[in-house]
Amino acid sequence: MNNNKAVEISDAEWEIMRVVWTLQTATSRKIIDNLKQKKSWKEATVKTLLRRLVQKEVLRTTTQGRSFIYHPAINEQEAINLMALGVFQKICQHHVGTTLLQVIQQFPLAKGDIEQLQQELTKKYPTAPDELPCDCLPGMHQACSSTAEVSEKC
Repeated sequence: MNNNKAVEISDAEWEIMRVVWTLQTATSRKIIDNLKQKKSWKEATVKTLLRRLVQKEVLRTTTQGRSFIYHPAINEQEAINLMALGVFQKICQHHVGTTLLQVIQQFPLAKGDIEQLQQELTKKYPTAPDELPCDCLPGMHQACSSTAEVSEKC
């Protein structure tokens, strides 16, 4: 898989991947059985999703007798990072800080994660600009300075 490309997989495909990342190696039967505990998907649905993930090069497959064995082609953290980066690359850079703040406020974090975030923010602070410009339209170099302007411009 291209390690610089955002992972573009559906919510249903993420469910499949979470099972495969946990098991590391699994037959379609094992994946189906594990998903039966969480979802009421038909076997054909799971097999279709597995085929799509192989086509997207997120899963690799080998055969063992008549069974297909699935292996992740990308590790979980790498996929999460690529997905998140893809989202942040799509939004106006003026919104990135506020969006990160919302994420931090919404989700529990371990003390170690908080310490790492604090260290990284401390390193970035001395070279950070006072404001980031809106990058929604080419040639727009002014920053969105208020919420009303952000809504109109971004």
